[in-house]
Amino acid sequence: MPKPTRQAEPHVPPGLAGIGQRVLRLRTERGLTQRALAEPEYTAAYISTLESGKVRPSETALRYLADRLGVTFEELSTGQPAHLATEVRMRLADARQAFCTGALRDAVERYTLLDHDAGRLGLPAERAAALVGLGDCALESGDLDQAIERFQAAEELLADAPLPQRVPAVRGRAVAHLLAGDLRYSCYLLENAIDELNTAGLHDPNALLLLYSAVIAPYMDMGAQARAARAAELALALAPQATDPALVARMHRGVARTLLAEGRTADADASLAKAQELYLQLHIRTELAHCHWMRGYVRAQDGDLTRAEDELRIARTMLADRQATLYTVQINVELADVLRRRRKYDEAEQLLSDLLGELGTGRGAVHAGGAHRLLGLIAEERGFPQDAEEHYRAALALLEQAGAVGDIADLCRLLGDLLRRTGRTEAALDIYRTGLGHRAAPGTTTLGPAPADPPL
Repeated sequence: MPKPTRQAEPHVPPGLAGIGQRVLRLRTERGLTQRALAEPEYTAAYISTLESGKVRPSETALRYLADRLGVTFEELSTGQPAHLATEVRMRLADARQAFCTGALRDAVERYTLLDHDAGRLGLPAERAAALVGLGDCALESGDLDQAIERFQAAEELLADAPLPQRVPAVRGRAVAHLLAGDLRYSCYLLENAIDELNTAGLHDPNALLLLYSAVIAPYMDMGAQARAARAAELALALAPQATDPALVARMHRGVARTLLAEGRTADADASLAKAQELYLQLHIRTELAHCHWMRGYVRAQDGDLTRAEDELRIARTMLADRQATLYTVQINVELADVLRRRRKYDEAEQLLSDLLGELGTGRGAVHAGGAHRLLGLIAEERGFPQDAEEHYRAALALLEQAGAVGDIADLCRLLGDLLRRTGRTEAALDIYRTGLGHRAAPGTTTLGPAPADPPL
């Protein structure tokens, strides 16, 4: 009785169409019949239809045929010698190193050339990696529209690839929308990817760790502390399985934020110290600057304003050297708060007034709201209630548009207290009700059920 043969899957990843002629050429060169090439897994009829271009082979079929023909999968699928793909991957690693160590312009040039070369050579995965690199560079320089465009192009290139391969692009696009002030859409992108990975059984620790670490920030800004804490808990559980130390370091940064929200300042600082140690070992200057930034915030929350100012100034200098304009102005908001609390009003006010030209709707709206809030506090402390009210209302409009529920309640309390002190009790009550409305469902978002947990 003849052995049953396996039929080929109808799907083919991007860039693998049109390989029939290569299969025919290689088979002929090796003196193989269609049956000899096909068996025992496939049929001669399948090889015939493949060579005539009537069927699109799956990755499984391509790997089987490449092994039978004595060539690499890359060579059969792209028509390019295997060493070219290897060379492109090595150049991608060099470009990433340039980005990490601070040579932003050099990284952009390298990634741009790689995007072109990978496209010319028919290497979609490598081209997508170059586009993600360009997206990261655009995030760094504050060009959020370009960042979104690059990440989206990478996702489209990998549309037929397994989801874990698309996760870096999804995460990048979500971060860009977060920085633009679109918190809900950022959460939507990340939660959808998490849910799809977990429900489909695609338990990739690196991909999940990247997503859980990224979703903490929008959760916190939206006031969804319960979801942020759960994401941090799952990230910690996944960390021992991750193979990328940079992902583990980023996870520690995100976890520190949830610990700080719970009042666990010492634990938050310890988590940041772990991240900082890893970034130093990996020579990743941008992320190291973010650690200094957050440690400054932790020091400020702990009342150590002198050390907080030192940490924030270090972070600002490191990011300014990289021309990371959007991140630099965000640090200035934190620094201005420390300066205000140290009664350095003139310096704080000047810093905030300067940076508001860099922030606003569609570009750092949450931090722009924070800047107006601080200017309102300074105005109150200096005895100018009318100016304070104007800044509070400007902050409220920005935060409501961004959906930053976590900050709106506090702002409504400040504005309500100001209105009450100036004799406008009814207006104060309305503002208090607005703030209470935003606190009505703590720990949730308006996005529906939380994503499924991974099978830990």
